[in-house]
Amino acid sequence: MELSILIVDDSPAMRAFIRRVLELSGLELGPNLEASNGEEALRFLEDHWVDAVLTDINYAPHGRRGVGAPNVRTSGVVLDSGRGHLHRSDREPIRKMLTLGAKGYIAKPFAPEALREELEHSLGVNHAPA
Repeated sequence: MELSILIVDDSPAMRAFIRRVLELSGLELGPNLEASNGEEALRFLEDHWVDAVLTDINYAPHGRRGVGAPNVRTSGVVLDSGRGHLHRSDREPIRKMLTLGAKGYIAKPFAPEALREELEHSLGVNHAPA
């Protein structure tokens, strides 16, 4: 089964890198879905279903239309961040996004296997090839 994954990042190079990591992870991927910021992602999600959204926490939409909003029809959201190892005070934005509906978190840089494992855990399925 192919997964549809929306990649949200303002850098085309980073979106291409994340797409390549996804390809190397062994997941079966559908079409290339991308957005350059949170608002663009929300507009896309109003009319399209995706299995997961990969977004840097800096681009994740906030407020009443946040990741847990009813009009965002996605079954899993995995947040990544360039923050690396976080201090206790830096974890609050992550906790907030998880409360709003994010299903998981992975920090950059990440290995393809780690991203696949986090997506499988977040979606509650195993899509890795046998």
